[in-house]
Amino acid sequence: MSTETAVMPEADVPPAPDHRRLSAGRRRGRRTRKDRAGYLFLLPWFIGMLFTVVPFFASLYLAFTDYNLLNPPKWIGFENFTAMFRDPVLLKSLQVTFVYTFVSVPLSLAAALGVAMILNKGIRALPVYRAVFYLPSLLGASVAVVLLWRYVFGLDGIVNAFLGWFGVPAIAWTSDPDYALTTLIILHIWTFGSPMVIFLAGLRQIPVMYYEAAAVDGASKWRRFRSITLPLLSPIIFFNLIQSLIASFQTFTQGFVMNDGGGGPANSTLFYNLYLYQQGFNQFNMGYASAMAWTLLVIIAAFTALTFFSAKYWVNYDN
Repeated sequence: MSTETAVMPEADVPPAPDHRRLSAGRRRGRRTRKDRAGYLFLLPWFIGMLFTVVPFFASLYLAFTDYNLLNPPKWIGFENFTAMFRDPVLLKSLQVTFVYTFVSVPLSLAAALGVAMILNKGIRALPVYRAVFYLPSLLGASVAVVLLWRYVFGLDGIVNAFLGWFGVPAIAWTSDPDYALTTLIILHIWTFGSPMVIFLAGLRQIPVMYYEAAAVDGASKWRRFRSITLPLLSPIIFFNLIQSLIASFQTFTQGFVMNDGGGGPANSTLFYNLYLYQQGFNQFNMGYASAMAWTLLVIIAAFTALTFFSAKYWVNYDN
């Protein structure tokens, strides 16, 4: 009897899992979850952008219209922009803003750099002094400080009391057109704390060996400052200059509070932003105010671009 070998049928064996494909899928899943979490954290920013982008383009449209907040906007083309050149009050506000900016910004940066160099000498209780000098920059644009400033420079204020000791007659600082803007410039210089802190951080990054080598070569303090400090600190100066220029062109609170929103006396403190506010919310000439706002944007962009262009001649980024 012949024996036949029984051949068992092969069972269906599942294919081996592709571990590379599984790991890639897991990575994609983790990346997707991280992306969702990132977008969730960015959601408040996206919502906030709606409150910025929509008014941004709405004001651009209103700049070419006659709009008084009560009636629908009426398209008038470039009439608002051409009317600006015939507005003597607007030209006065530009003059006040330019004088304020080009006088207060250099003096404020000079004061900030001078104090930073003094604090960089390694004096005791440096954090205390740094906080004391920085505090005015946080409060300088507040209503309370401007009111205090108006009292300090009043007829019976501290400044006139101090000058009276030397026989100087009292000066109407805030009500005299020749001095009103000066008081606000002094207020701006007093708030040098923010650029001072940045200057102090930059000074601490300059290697001491440069000054030691210059001193061995017989360089004076002024020569060391001009040949070492200024070139190595020029990127910090450039940053503070840009920040201060933009902020000063946008000055509003100081002029509004100092003379009760009128820009007086004789429009001597009528900043550009203050006149913009008067046109938009006092006279309800919102189309004209929108045109003024876009003109200010162009002015700030032009001076910022000019500063960036000049940077290649005086800003040193070499180590």
